[in-house]
Amino acid sequence: MKLIDVDHSEVFEAPPTVVEKRLPEKATQPPGDADGISITGARVHNLKDVSLTLPHNKITVFTGVSGSGKSSIVFDTVAVEAQRQLNATFSWYIRNQLPKYERPAAERIGNLTTPVVVDQKPVGGSARSTVGTMTDIQPLIRALFARFGSCGDGGPLPVSAFSFNDPQGMCPGCDGLGQSVTLDLDRMLDRSRSLDDGAVLFPEYKVGSPDWQIWARSGRLDPAKPLADYTAEEMDTLLHGTGGKVTVKTKSTEFQTAYEGLADRFTRLNLKRDLSSLSERKRRTVEQFITDGVCPDCRGARLGPAALACRIDGHNIADFSRMEIGELVGALAAVDRPEAASLVAAARAALERVIGIGLGYLSLDRPTGTLSGGEGQRLKMVRLLGSELTGMTYIFDEPSIGLHPRDVGRLNDLLRALRDKGNTVLVVEHDPDVIAVADHIVDVGPRAGAQGGEIVFQGSYEDLRSAQTLTGTSLRRTGRIKDSVREPTGKLSVTDAALHNLKNVSVDIPAGVLTAVTGVAGSGKSSLIGEAFMAAHPDAVFVDQSAIAASSRSTPVTYLGLMDPLRKLFAKATGANAALFSFNSKGACEECQGRGVIITELAFMDPVTTHCAVCEGRRFKEEVLEHRLRGKSIADVLEMPAAEAVEFFPEKALNDRLRALVDVGLGYLGLGQPLSSLSGGELQRIKLADQLHRTGSVFVLDEPTTGLHLSDIDTLLTLLNRLADAGNTVIVIEHHLDVIAQADWIVDLGPEGGKDGGRIVFTGTPKELLAADGSLTGEHLARYCA
Repeated sequence: MKLIDVDHSEVFEAPPTVVEKRLPEKATQPPGDADGISITGARVHNLKDVSLTLPHNKITVFTGVSGSGKSSIVFDTVAVEAQRQLNATFSWYIRNQLPKYERPAAERIGNLTTPVVVDQKPVGGSARSTVGTMTDIQPLIRALFARFGSCGDGGPLPVSAFSFNDPQGMCPGCDGLGQSVTLDLDRMLDRSRSLDDGAVLFPEYKVGSPDWQIWARSGRLDPAKPLADYTAEEMDTLLHGTGGKVTVKTKSTEFQTAYEGLADRFTRLNLKRDLSSLSERKRRTVEQFITDGVCPDCRGARLGPAALACRIDGHNIADFSRMEIGELVGALAAVDRPEAASLVAAARAALERVIGIGLGYLSLDRPTGTLSGGEGQRLKMVRLLGSELTGMTYIFDEPSIGLHPRDVGRLNDLLRALRDKGNTVLVVEHDPDVIAVADHIVDVGPRAGAQGGEIVFQGSYEDLRSAQTLTGTSLRRTGRIKDSVREPTGKLSVTDAALHNLKNVSVDIPAGVLTAVTGVAGSGKSSLIGEAFMAAHPDAVFVDQSAIAASSRSTPVTYLGLMDPLRKLFAKATGANAALFSFNSKGACEECQGRGVIITELAFMDPVTTHCAVCEGRRFKEEVLEHRLRGKSIADVLEMPAAEAVEFFPEKALNDRLRALVDVGLGYLGLGQPLSSLSGGELQRIKLADQLHRTGSVFVLDEPTTGLHLSDIDTLLTLLNRLADAGNTVIVIEHHLDVIAQADWIVDLGPEGGKDGGRIVFTGTPKELLAADGSLTGEHLARYCA
C-alpha cells in the first residue's frame, strides 16, 4: 500500500512503531518487504509475537486447529491494518462515514496492498434483497426488458418500471415483496367476548389502552355486546370504519384522534412496512396475529401489471427471475436480436460466473436471507470474478464451507484465477483439497487458545505432509469405513416433502443411530432435514449455522446460563450480595464499567483500546476480588479454562454444562473470554454444548464440522457417538468424508443441485454407499477410503 505523504496530518498521529517512516533516498526496502507482506511482533488475541512474511501474488493458506490464531493473523492483523491504512488516504469527511479500525497490536505491518475481505458473515439483507440484486445481474435483465421487451399497446417502459424496489415498478398489492401479509381475524378476536371483556387479543389493544378506546369509546359500537352478536354493518365498522373523532384518555393527558377500524389500523402500523424493521419483541408479537402467503395480485412476481405484460421471446421478467441460473443462460442465448447482443453478453457472462462457483441451481429471485453461509460467501466471490483490478489482497475465511467434495475443484479454480491476475490470495482453510493448491502454507499452533498463537510450520504442501504438526499428521491419514453399525430402535418419517426442489420425497430416518444426510450443494438436504423433518418432528434439537446473538459482554458462561448459579455459589460461600459478583451490576469496576478495557474515541481518529489501569482488565472492583471461593476470586474463576473449571466445580448445576464445553473440544476456552474473540467454528460448538444436557432427544446438526481442523474431527465423532450410544437419534447434514464414513446410516440426495436434485439417490450404510451407482458422494468416499 502506498504510504501516506508526509504533508498529511495522519502521519503525525500514529506512533512510529506502526506507521512506516519515509526512508532516505539511498535507503533500501526493509528486509522481507520486497517479497511480500511483512508482519513483526503480532500480539493480537493469543498471538505470541508472531513475525512472518506472506509472499505477494501467491496463494497462502493458513492452517491449524480452531482457536490456534489463524484468524487473528489474517483478519485481525493483516486485514484490519490494510483497511485502516486504506481509509487513512481518504478525506476527513469520507473517513467519518467509514467503519473505524483500531491499530492492531504489532510492532510493524508492512508492504500491504488494498484488501478485499470475503468472510463467513451471513449475507442477510432485507426482504427486498435477492440473488439478482446482490450480484448486480438483475439490473442487466431490467435494462434488457426496458430496451428490447415487447410491451404491447402500452409502449416501452423505463428501467425503473421493472424494479420491485421502485414505486414505479412494485406491485401495489404487496409493495414489491411478493408476499401478502394479512391480519388473521381468528387469532385477533375472541368473538365470544365483548370489547369490555377483552375480545381483542392483540396485547397493544388491551382493555383501556388508547387504541382500544378508539373503538370502545367511539359511540358507534356497544362495548358490552359480544362480537358474535354484531351485525355485518357493526363488524365492518369495527374493522374498517373511518371518519369522525374519538376522545382518548391516558393517565397524563386527553386528546382527540380520528376513528380508524381495527383491521386497517393494525395493517397500517404493523404490516405496511418490512417486519424486519420492527423490534424483535414486537415482531414476534405481531407474527402471532398474521398469516402470510403469495400475493394474489402479482402471484409472487413482485412487479406491477405493466412490467409483467412486457415480454421477450414469450417470457416476462418474472419468468427470467424464477428460472434456475443454468436455465436462464440458455434462455438468454435464444435472444438473437443483434442490437441486444452487448446486454445479453454481459448478463450471460455474469451468470456463467455464478455457475462456475457451483451455484447454477439458484434463481435471481431467491431472497438472500434464505442462503446458507457457504452460498452467501461464494456469491460474494462472483463480483470478484468480473474485476480486472490487480495488485489486491483477497482474504477468504474457509471458502469451502458448504461445498461437496465434487465442487471444491471449482473453488480452487477461482483462487488460482485471482492469483494469476496478479493478486495476493490469503485463505484460512481446513479442507485438504484447498490446502493442496497453496503456493505457501502457514501452519499455526501447536494447539488452541493459550497453547496456540505460534507459527509451527511454513512451506509447501509436500513439506507439510511430512511435518510433525497436527495438520501434517492429519493430512497423512486415510479414511476408514465404520466396521459395524448400530441397530435402529425405530424410525422417524418424512412423507411427501415437496418444499423448494424436493420432489415428493418420503424417507425414514432410523432412530437411535447416527445418520449423515449428504449430497451436493442445492440437492435438498437443508429443505428435507432443516425444514420438512423439523416440521414433522418439532421437538428435535436443531443446531444450525445461524450467528449467536451476543453483545460485547457475552462470554461462554453467560451464553450457557452459568453466571447466575456461579454468583449464587460465591454469595453462599462468602455471605456477600450475589449482585457483587457480576461485572454488569454492582461488582463492576467503576472506571471501565465492567468492560476490562477503556475504549477512547478521538473524534475522526481511529479508536484506541487500553486495559483498564484500575482493575487491570479484570472487570471487578477490588473489594469484590477479596471474596474467595475455595481460594479463588470471581475473576480467577472467569480466567479459568473450561477443562480446569470442570475439576474446580463439582456442583452438578455447573459441572454438567462445563463438561459439555470440554466434550465439544473447547476445554481451552476461558470461562469469561468474550464471544466476540471466538472463531465461527468455536461459536457453533458453543451452541452445541448448550444443548448437550438434553437426553432422550433427537439432535439435528447442520454441518457440525464447520471450522474444525482435521485433528478435531475425531473429537466431534466421539461426541456424536456418545450421543447415539445414550439412545439419542443424531442426524448430521454433512460433507466431511470422515464423518460420512463413520455414520451408521446415509441418506444421499441429488443427483445434482436445484431442479436436477431433490431426490433420494441412496439410503444405506457407508459400506453399501461405496458400491452405489449414481451417487457423487459414493464416488468421492470410495476415492477417499482407497
